[in-house]
Amino acid sequence: MSVKIGSMTLNNPVLAASGTFGYGDEVTELVDVNQLGGIVTKSLSLKPRDGNPPPRIVETPSGMLNSIGLANIGVRKFIEEKLPFLRSLSTSVIANIAASTIEEYCAVLSTLEEHEGLDGYEINVSCPNVKEGGLNFGTNCGMTAEITRRLRKLTAKPLILKLTPNVTHIGEFARAVEGEGADAVSVINTVIGMAVDIHKRTPKLSTVTGGLSGPAIKPIALAKVYEVVQTVKIPVIGMGGITTTEDAIEFLLVGASAIQVGTANFVNPNTGVTIARGLSEYCERHTIASITDLVGSLQVSKNLSIIDSWL
Repeated sequence: MSVKIGSMTLNNPVLAASGTFGYGDEVTELVDVNQLGGIVTKSLSLKPRDGNPPPRIVETPSGMLNSIGLANIGVRKFIEEKLPFLRSLSTSVIANIAASTIEEYCAVLSTLEEHEGLDGYEINVSCPNVKEGGLNFGTNCGMTAEITRRLRKLTAKPLILKLTPNVTHIGEFARAVEGEGADAVSVINTVIGMAVDIHKRTPKLSTVTGGLSGPAIKPIALAKVYEVVQTVKIPVIGMGGITTTEDAIEFLLVGASAIQVGTANFVNPNTGVTIARGLSEYCERHTIASITDLVGSLQVSKNLSIIDSWL
């Protein structure tokens, strides 16, 4: 059941997605987190962030809109209060990093590098670049590549870039970060969405728009993972609407080396553990020797390109 992401070996391919599992210590009475392949922490910024004002979460058909605003305790408090617990786990721990400038990304990663207990970093580039008028880093290919290049110099640990689907060709971004030394990419982050209160005639989120996640985005996520897998050679970690073992298998078949469970954790924090067990049972039932044998085994016409499938 083990899979490799760069120099990191996961016990199984199921990770808890950033922002949906806290820092891991909040769910210990409900979940044996060591049965997961790994935990991706809530986003960490250089200083604590309160995030956006409420309302900042809205339930939607087959999904959820959020505009949390990367609320977090800051990297220093994380090291003091959360890292000791995370060090006690036998599962892999990946720190998710968010920032408003490239310098802040570098400062957070450099600070974390001074301490033991982390196995890798996932870089959230779906953040507003304050030096460029608020445009998200992740929608600028050159800026995403630059972040990767700068961070690559600061660590030998696995560096994973979490890519936004809110671009025309996500494969171009994956290729750019691969070229700058990324060990893997996470695909996809949330899709931009909006909800309206027809009685108040106002947006349901204080920020008007937010990030859509949950089962509603799974078809989009699968297509984006498939596109990226055709573009790069580094591992792809798939996510977006995974709630069952069957969902996870779909992502593996289209080429994801590992998967992340996100919104489903709000419904049942044990979802990831259940999926990990389900994957093991599936492999046994189908006499599959290694979970990696599933990766990219989707059977499609060799003459059919991604572009052809859209026409």
